[in-house]
Amino acid sequence: MASREASAPGVHTASADFVRQLAGYGLTTAQILYRMPDHPALLQTYLWQHYDLYPHFPELNRFLDFWKRELEGPLHSVTIAHSRLIKPAELRRVDGVFQIH
Repeated sequence: MASREASAPGVHTASADFVRQLAGYGLTTAQILYRMPDHPALLQTYLWQHYDLYPHFPELNRFLDFWKRELEGPLHSVTIAHSRLIKPAELRRVDGVFQIH
């Protein structure tokens, strides 16, 4: 059942992902290499992407704990890329005024 505010015309709510970005979360991508359970000499890749907090990555660590506990393919390596999508505005001083006629 939707709340009264969400169903009222003209009322907009921010998405959960946007709220997380305002709280400091950034888009995190992890390339996970793991060994195939039936063929341990072969490596397989898995890409994981979620909003997470740098530098501790609690969401990624929760996922990797689940992986180690529930899945058969042992982890080989994890490579992480992280980007804060919402940052303070970049301001710089301008050293002149230009008029265009």
